[in-house]
Amino acid sequence: MTEKAKADWDERIALRSDEERGFAFPDLDPPKEVSAVGGVGQVTVDWSPVEGAVGYLILRSTGDHGPLEPVDHHSGDVLSVPGPPYVDTTCTPGTPYHYAVASVPEVTVAGRPSHPVGAVPLVADDALPQVQVIVDTVAEGIELQRPWVPMIGSERLSQLLCTDTTGGHEIGVELEDALRRMHDELGVRTVRAHAIFHDDTHVIDGDSYDFSVVDAIYDKLLAIGLRPVVELGFMPRELAGDPTKTVFEYGAIISPPASYERWADLIRALVEHLVDRFGLDEVLGWDFEVWNEANLEVFWSGTKAEWFHLYDVTVAAVKAVDERLAVGGPSSAAAGWVDDLLAHARANGTPVDFVSTHTYGSPPLDIRASLERHGYGDARILWTEWGVTPRHFNPINDSVFAGVFLLRGMRSAAGRVDALAYWVASDHFEELGPPPRFLHGGFGLQTVGGLPKPRYHALSLLSRLGPVELPVTLTGDGGGSLIEAWASRDRDRIAVLLWNLTLDQTKADGAPELTRTVHVELPGVDPSWQVTATTLGIGAGDLAAATAELGISEWPTEDQLTELVERSRMVSTPLELTGSVVEVTLPMPYAILLELTPNR
Repeated sequence: MTEKAKADWDERIALRSDEERGFAFPDLDPPKEVSAVGGVGQVTVDWSPVEGAVGYLILRSTGDHGPLEPVDHHSGDVLSVPGPPYVDTTCTPGTPYHYAVASVPEVTVAGRPSHPVGAVPLVADDALPQVQVIVDTVAEGIELQRPWVPMIGSERLSQLLCTDTTGGHEIGVELEDALRRMHDELGVRTVRAHAIFHDDTHVIDGDSYDFSVVDAIYDKLLAIGLRPVVELGFMPRELAGDPTKTVFEYGAIISPPASYERWADLIRALVEHLVDRFGLDEVLGWDFEVWNEANLEVFWSGTKAEWFHLYDVTVAAVKAVDERLAVGGPSSAAAGWVDDLLAHARANGTPVDFVSTHTYGSPPLDIRASLERHGYGDARILWTEWGVTPRHFNPINDSVFAGVFLLRGMRSAAGRVDALAYWVASDHFEELGPPPRFLHGGFGLQTVGGLPKPRYHALSLLSRLGPVELPVTLTGDGGGSLIEAWASRDRDRIAVLLWNLTLDQTKADGAPELTRTVHVELPGVDPSWQVTATTLGIGAGDLAAATAELGISEWPTEDQLTELVERSRMVSTPLELTGSVVEVTLPMPYAILLELTPNR
């Protein structure tokens, strides 16, 4: 893709569609009990949650009288966070700041800021700051939630049938292998992708429909053990009001239909066919999502009102086949239009079986408050796209930082969402053109050639947590904000996943002042148990570092791929358990999984 075309995409992707509304958001009080505590290289801001808030915006001023401005952690998307605490590492050590927090009822609206509180980030010295982690190993615990399991994102699924090659690797074969690995190794259950109505699926044949290509695609998915999340889009050329309105290198049509009746007939025919082909019991387990990111001009050339009409007729067409089939949306960018869709649906009696939306660069907001205030508290919440950055060809996608970011987001979302789908499974992804080289900042968890990136390793670490979540207490410099922990029990195994991360993407390559010594106390564990540590850090499980070591700038040879597999593995080593304590050093970014088992 040309730099000019990429620049055009980057400009258009930021343009939101109509944000005008015929309803008001609640005027939420500012959070209470706001505190800001300076540590080495960071300030941790904490507060009490506010009922009705989907998130919180952190504000900062320099000195006593400077203006309060949002803290920008350079994610390129939503700056609000779902809850406390927040660690600010964009600050300058030794500089006095004031912090305030505003409640956010909806992603585009922030309430009044709290009363500012002061803090000074500390300058690093020779002593590493300390964090204490206490794991209640004998607690009854609760079921450990796994928001990564329900869904993964993918390039358009017609690519499963593609015999072209990228970097010498056949696209369809490798995309299928990547999805199979997500299912077999990580337990993922469904796949969400764009463009089931693109030109290459040929669903309209003159005056009739032909779903044979769709069948071939879904046959492959089901053979793997995966179900599709059927994103109903984009617009078939034969139905488009303006087929010149397109997105992506492959020319997906973003126009409203010339006839909503013909669109509804296509939807009904597709769903009827799927039920006939795969069986009602099977298809009742699928989700039907209306369009993709219509709140961005780049994905919908119509108005908000036209998209609401599209939603209404689409839901009616799906439900005409069977009322129990699940349909939802708004499948929006940056957590937008959630309240808009729910207010519209409630006013018009349109079903919303699930709410779907997207965000990048931060943990997903807690939109349960939006569902409750519109009377849809029972609807499922599906984040059908999420990742470290919304930008194509961003080197951060290949970084260890992105892997540790994934851990933070999944931990934050656990228990409050029904799915958090990382976008996407494989670097066989051609929205802005084919991958230009082996490591190119692609969205994939796996490379062309099928090698795992740090984000895939992070999911592997998560998958090794046991079924019972154990309580954890963190204290010290950055404990609970910079340093986080997720602990579990599985019969005679204790697993504690620790990580060190700031959301500040300017520090993606590391920040020595954020290194912490972590004392992990495990009262109740037999001192004779053995401890194994598996690490993900810069140089450990780090495919980008391994690629640089081998001097690969374009595409690796088969021998180099084999060498990269070995060099980019996560490292597992034994550690010493002193009484009931394990001590580890965590740079930033870094993750370590401690697994404790009886010494047999």
